[in-house]
Amino acid sequence: MNSTESLKQQIFTLKNSKVFEDSNSFSKFIEQTARDKKCSHVDAILEYCKENYIDPEEIKSLVNKSLKDKIKMDFQDNGLLPKTAKLDI
Repeated sequence: MNSTESLKQQIFTLKNSKVFEDSNSFSKFIEQTARDKKCSHVDAILEYCKENYIDPEEIKSLVNKSLKDKIKMDFQDNGLLPKTAKLDI
């Protein structure tokens, strides 16, 4: 792909980017993406950022507590964070 084609692809992607009104809509989108692609929530976030030419640092305000908890669970399940005790309620 030459630079002109690459630029056209970037413009097309930006025009078709999903824009989120709030952190809840972003969280739902990421959760659905993670389910559909059978990947972790972090992978879904990074894929979204890559596809839309966004620095992951720029979307930190869209990551709500629910999504943070799911990311933490993903990391614990993969042995990247120590597991914490869970209460059976």
